[in-house]
Amino acid sequence: MKTLNTILTSILLVFVFQTASFAQSTNITETFKEHFNKTVQEVQETDDADEKRAILNESFDKMIHAIDQIESKASLTEDETAMLDSYKLGLTEKKSELNGLDGFDEIMDEDLDDFSNFSQDFIEQANRTITIGVTTALLILIILLLL
Repeated sequence: MKTLNTILTSILLVFVFQTASFAQSTNITETFKEHFNKTVQEVQETDDADEKRAILNESFDKMIHAIDQIESKASLTEDETAMLDSYKLGLTEKKSELNGLDGFDEIMDEDLDDFSNFSQDFIEQANRTITIGVTTALLILIILLLL
């Protein structure tokens, strides 16, 4: 019986360490890319320009809100906070561009599909990788799913 307990404990520890090592490499940009890919699909499946604009605004708001929640609830390093702030600034500029705020011209209704593709390219090609712990990654997923 003692041998069985030792084996089960060893197997459990292997899974715990494997999960912890995977969690350290969780990349927040991949989570946002997946989220925005779904947004682009929704925008392109819709014919109504007002609905497209609402979908894009909602998606930008969710990502910005998720970043705000992460910054307020997670224990982050200065580098992680700076990367999140940079990412949030880029998203805020895209939202301002969509709505014609902060000196941007509003995106015309007929250009919303192109704008969603352009925004997706911006998110996918952003020259930043934000690596965070599993707790923060789970927090992001929960926030994006609940919003």
